[in-house]
Amino acid sequence: METVRSADGTEIAFDRWGAGPTLVLTGGALSDRRAAVPIAELLGERFTVIAFDRRGRGDSGDTLPYAVEREIEDIEALFAAVGGSAVLFGHSSGAVLSLRAALAGLPIPRLALYEPPFIVDRSRPPLPDGYVERLEELVAKDRPGDAVEYFMTVGVAAPARVVEQMRTSAMWPSLEAIAHTIAYDARIMGDDMRGEPLGREWSRVTEPALVMDGGASPAWQRTSARALAEVLPNAEYVELEGQDHGPTPDGLAPLLIEFLGGFLGR
Repeated sequence: METVRSADGTEIAFDRWGAGPTLVLTGGALSDRRAAVPIAELLGERFTVIAFDRRGRGDSGDTLPYAVEREIEDIEALFAAVGGSAVLFGHSSGAVLSLRAALAGLPIPRLALYEPPFIVDRSRPPLPDGYVERLEELVAKDRPGDAVEYFMTVGVAAPARVVEQMRTSAMWPSLEAIAHTIAYDARIMGDDMRGEPLGREWSRVTEPALVMDGGASPAWQRTSARALAEVLPNAEYVELEGQDHGPTPDGLAPLLIEFLGGFLGR
């Protein structure tokens, strides 16, 4: 484990694999850097791969009050620590954080984005008004498990019976430990989870981008990926056949290597 200090003094923990051009992996909601180990080990054969704990998770700090800008500063601090610029791969809400980092002007030669969880039509219910505030309220009342359940059933639209089973699993305590960060991801998503066409701000992200989804993912997630690819001015869209919202490393790595390898000269 290595650490870097962000602009507001928050310590951000990260791991590093391999050598060569730098690729930073940006996780989504309820994930920490451990989730990136399998894909990082594969990609580390060709690139310097960085997986980090977003603030409030794992071994990273969490200076309050939260703001999306602080997470962008965290990525900027990582860039400074590993050479000044990097390709970003973002998964789920981490894909949207990667887009926001590009909008902020960080030196990102290319973006790889997997299933940003926008809600752009009525193929599933949009988020209700007060969604973020409800998450924060549950955490403030020391009900992290209920916050995770609210996110899973309302934010992800997972069946309630599935979430009930999850609450008895061995992984549930680790989800409760970072439940307070779910609201962070919701703030990163902004207004693009209301079942309306995607905001045009993303058209200002001009970096070459690979937008991916899984052929086995729910329709609303696939619609989101295609909508983003249409808005980005320099994007390629690819479906990973048979994959879902949690793509296998063996399914994802070859596509990333193909997209990034030629550009980075590896």
